[in-house]
Amino acid sequence: MAFVHNTTTTTEFSITARLRAFVAQASANWAMNREYKRTYAQLSRLTNRELADIGVRRCDIADIARKHVHNL
Repeated sequence: MAFVHNTTTTTEFSITARLRAFVAQASANWAMNREYKRTYAQLSRLTNRELADIGVRRCDIADIARKHVHNL
């Protein structure tokens, strides 16, 4: 006697699961955006002399903030 058990669940494709995934991704993106803005603002507040002391040019602040957020 054969017994078949379907392991595919319909909950993976439900609107509720998709909505939760969307909210989770939106929340993660929002958190990353806040961290980028915080890092950018902190570096922008430094004087040119302070930036030179740590080896950063003012034009590189956006790249540094993006790399910090995305762990590049």
